Amino acid sequence: MAPLSAPRGRRIGAETVADLAARVHALRLADDVLSGGDLIEPAFRALHAGVRLHREAAFSESTGRALLVQIGELAQIAGWIASDAGRHSDAERAYTLGISAARQAGDRPLVANLAGSLAYQHSNTGREREGIDLAHAAVDEAGPDAPPKTRALFLDRVAWAHAKAGEARSAIQALGDAHDALGSADTDDAPAWAYWVTQAELEVMDARAYTELRRPLRAVPLLEDVLGRYDATHTREVALYRSWLAVALADANEPERAVEEAHRTIDVSGDLTSTRTSERVRVVLTRLRAYDDLPEVRDLMNAHGHLLLI
Repeated sequence: MAPLSAPRGRRIGAETVADLAARVHALRLADDVLSGGDLIEPAFRALHAGVRLHREAAFSESTGRALLVQIGELAQIAGWIASDAGRHSDAERAYTLGISAARQAGDRPLVANLAGSLAYQHSNTGREREGIDLAHAAVDEAGPDAPPKTRALFLDRVAWAHAKAGEARSAIQALGDAHDALGSADTDDAPAWAYWVTQAELEVMDARAYTELRRPLRAVPLLEDVLGRYDATHTREVALYRSWLAVALADANEPERAVEEAHRTIDVSGDLTSTRTSERVRVVLTRLRAYDDLPEVRDLMNAHGHLLLI
């Protein structure tokens, strides 16, 4: 694609906004198969280009609103990519910018998606109470009339926030609410950014939440089922889901199987530039230390124990 720019004051229209939208969706699709470290530079270049367009170009009111929506969507995927790369401050700045753009555009589901994405980062970086508050605020922002797919996504983030805080009752309630929301979808009115929200993805969140809550009998069958039919080209997600399966198996007192999944997690994640997968490998290895009397665990630690220090 050509550089996304316009001379100062030059009038732009729907074609320029469509070009920006195509770049946003290309980044989303790339994020399905690549890691944050691979995508962070092009993602932030596109975001900065979009912001410059809004500051420097001339446009109609409707084009301006559409441009703000695309800036909000760019900010969400750029923030997501930055978070995966471990650049949490950059991610938070992107999400905050996107919330401002989406709010100016009057796109409440997009505001909620950005707020929910930031809540997810908070929950994963030791700011669990902030994550809970912001995840609930995202659901309220979207409102009861938000497209069912988006409402299911926002409720799943509420569930994850409570699970990370160890609040089982609230987490399980939100998981059920998310399934109810997705099940009510009788039209395909969800925005493009919700394309990946499916029954299978909700089941993944169920399993991850149950793993965090130390309920392996619920988590293990779900993860095994999902991994049995998951797209292998989505390498980062496969590594992440196998890491939760390894922990759930350890919690179920099946350390030998957990070691097998640990090896698979490490093998799959070896070439990824994802801080999340690196952190999950450390979580798995730390959990398996409880079984260090087993030869399988000792062999695992001899081969990969150095990853605990990275």
